Amino acid sequence: MKPPSFAYRDPATLEDALALLAANADARPLAGGQSLMPMLNFRLVHPPMIVDLNRISALAGIVIGADGVNIGAMTRQRDAERHAGLARDWALLMEALRHVGHIQTRSRGTVGGSLAHNDPAAELPAVMLALDAVMIVRSAVGTRKIAATDFFVSLLTTALKAGELLVSIHLPHPPRHAGFGFAEIARRHGDFALAAAAVVVSRGGNHARVVATGMGEGPRRILEAEAALVEGKFSDAAITAAAAAVSTAVEPVDDLHAPAWYRKKIAGVMAARACRDAITRMAGQTNE
Repeated sequence: MKPPSFAYRDPATLEDALALLAANADARPLAGGQSLMPMLNFRLVHPPMIVDLNRISALAGIVIGADGVNIGAMTRQRDAERHAGLARDWALLMEALRHVGHIQTRSRGTVGGSLAHNDPAAELPAVMLALDAVMIVRSAVGTRKIAATDFFVSLLTTALKAGELLVSIHLPHPPRHAGFGFAEIARRHGDFALAAAAVVVSRGGNHARVVATGMGEGPRRILEAEAALVEGKFSDAAITAAAAAVSTAVEPVDDLHAPAWYRKKIAGVMAARACRDAITRMAGQTNE
């Protein structure tokens, strides 16, 4: 397998990269390459130019402040997974990263690359929805901030426009004494999920986020499940109701990995596990 021919550019600054993307509407940015390179080799995409972002050091890094954390889009997934500061308030991200591929792929794959690709079975988009993330997007003409709820549009599609780059992700501090849960089932460790759920809960403010992924067109907040947890005061009955709401809401399709009926059923099972873990951690008043 060989990729189609393309022009290659490796700018050293963000401004140069944005200028290249502005001048070449069909160019594709290259981050970790864990998704783009296979697509090139299978000739699923035929971009006339690849703009390699790996020399732009300003696009990587993790900075924690009073209002939350900013994660550079080119931050390697493995670096985020091992970051002690993230483990304190954003442990859901750490938990989900352990399910993303393998150490070798996480050492090259980037946080922003996974989000911009938006594979419907990827874990990180679901986490961003559960954590109320905001995507900071740059182009040659300016900056936009896009809430995660608006960023992930559909299968392999985001709100990014031609010439725009996802440059960083902002995660606000979670509610006080929040608990988190992440559950996933896959055919083998490191495979894409057949179904997965990311959950954040807190009694303070009656906060609940329940996100299902691994099927359909991508991550989806299940509002009925969130309401069931809050209205049921995070009880066992509330967990059962939330799981049922997830199974009802998701719309998987049959594929070579699993039939739709199976995915619907296990989506509820994964949601119940994630909800139970989140509520247990909340009761212990820890964001471990």
